[in-house]
Amino acid sequence: MSAPLRLAIFGLGVQGRKRARIAGADLAATIDPVASDADLRAIEDLDLDLIDAAAVCTPDHAKPELLQSLLAAGKHVLVEKPLMLGEDAAYQALARTAKATDAVLYTAYNHRFEPHFIRMRDLLASGALGQVYSLRLFYGNGTARLVADSPWRDRNSGVLPDLGSHLLDTLRFWFGDEARWDFKLVRASSFETKAFDNVVLAGAGAPDVELEMSLISWRNDFSADVFADKGSAHIRSLCKWGPSSFIHRTRILPSGRPTETEVTLTQEDPTWSLEYAHFKDLCHSLSENRPEPLVDDLWIERELANISGQAGTPL
Repeated sequence: MSAPLRLAIFGLGVQGRKRARIAGADLAATIDPVASDADLRAIEDLDLDLIDAAAVCTPDHAKPELLQSLLAAGKHVLVEKPLMLGEDAAYQALARTAKATDAVLYTAYNHRFEPHFIRMRDLLASGALGQVYSLRLFYGNGTARLVADSPWRDRNSGVLPDLGSHLLDTLRFWFGDEARWDFKLVRASSFETKAFDNVVLAGAGAPDVELEMSLISWRNDFSADVFADKGSAHIRSLCKWGPSSFIHRTRILPSGRPTETEVTLTQEDPTWSLEYAHFKDLCHSLSENRPEPLVDDLWIERELANISGQAGTPL
């Protein structure tokens, strides 16, 4: 069991309230300028000596200044994705501050703790699939109407940074930070929102990838299809929308129906609690054993900016 961590939560929206439930007895304070049940209104109201760490669940525009203040005070920080700082120098400045104060700066991409995501990563790393030819990812939900009714959400590139950041992070998780793709925008549509609510990308690389993110999938859905010379692997759904299945097919040569193994899970979403435990472990670890902060975030923002530029829309 991880050692206790005195945690403050900044922002009591949907994500912040999830983080508060997961933190349990670790929760030391909640800070939100408008939520009536928050303990405090601003960071200036908080005695930072009373906390070890913070979860930053605020709107994007508030994150940079808040992160700088917390890290400068030596507080470990979990920040909700996507982290968009706008320029390389801003990432470098935060990374320097975290290093100088020996603070963890961790961006939350909870799907890395999805059991079938871990299975896919391990299968790819094992080499059992052989040469991977292509990968197709789809991530969709039916929140277009909710987004359309929210002026601060229905803006700029819409679903691209929201769900697209998850898909790009998945590529890093499965293939590592050395993999590279040349992304081209295939389609960006605004069916029910002012911003994009359906985007399709193609990425030339090793493997070639196709990514689709959508707010018009009325039944929430996730799928992954990996095709390789020795077989294929597939994910159907996430635990939070379960049942969730992982299918590994082994190719029969010269042709024929492949042999198949399947693991199906019907359970509560484990990713939030697993991610929080991981964050706590990082906070209690030696600094030399921690990954470099913001490396993935910088790559994700560069790729999203490139794609939104192709669409002629601000990120």
